[in-house]
Amino acid sequence: MAKISEREKEERFAQRLGKGGKVASAQEMTEEYKEHLVHLMMMQADSELAGAYGYVPWIMKSPNIQETLAVAQIVKDEVRHARVMYRLLEGLGMEVQGYFDKHNFTLRVEERDIGTQRVADDKRVNIFYYPIHTWYDFILFNFCMDRGAGHQLEDAKDCSYQPWCDVMEGIFKEEAMHMAHGDAWVKRLAGDPKTQGAVQEALNVWYPRTMNIFGRPNSPKNRIYRKLGLKRRDNEEVRQAFSAEIRQKCGEFGLRVPDWKPVEAMMSEEPFIPG
Repeated sequence: MAKISEREKEERFAQRLGKGGKVASAQEMTEEYKEHLVHLMMMQADSELAGAYGYVPWIMKSPNIQETLAVAQIVKDEVRHARVMYRLLEGLGMEVQGYFDKHNFTLRVEERDIGTQRVADDKRVNIFYYPIHTWYDFILFNFCMDRGAGHQLEDAKDCSYQPWCDVMEGIFKEEAMHMAHGDAWVKRLAGDPKTQGAVQEALNVWYPRTMNIFGRPNSPKNRIYRKLGLKRRDNEEVRQAFSAEIRQKCGEFGLRVPDWKPVEAMMSEEPFIPG
């Protein structure tokens, strides 16, 4: 039987992905596919871990014992999600412990707005460089970013890499509980005249930051992800789905959705961080 060329292998692989086929192992992948898959999974893994570390202080600073337990559970879930993703990456040849040792996932910046930039060489989504200063920040981060991450990772539930699909069901169930926690607190705080103003102020901070995580519309990198079956939708479609849900929730809770304008880099030809 004649050995197929690399070009033929790539063409057959592309046809398979084009028909909605799944990839089960590294041996089946082209180099292009593996490179983009690893990049996306590292973004998720690093974001899960950095997010967990950002929540840790609120185990001790939460307003009551029930919330101490709730925040501790959220932190445990996020660390577990990170470990699940790093194990998948280990299966693709990544040396996770060495990578972990070289990066500071507790790093935070005090700037109010870093736009779409990263401030270090880990792969976390840049919203995880902001510190969480108050309980209102914690709740609105929970309300906005956990929901934003859910929208951004929705496509992974049916992406072309089967092992990633397999772990996302459990991750999404836990993320749904995190969102419910944020929703319950926002409803409670927004419904109290004494705390409604502080909730609105926190929303004014975290909603625009979350809107920046989705990437620029019709980006070249996103088109590659869709070609490879690693994403299903354009960045702007995902952003608008998130924004519509936030608007519906804010309408229920009596909050005003703040204005948001795309960061200039989003409209440039430079690669945008979230892809």
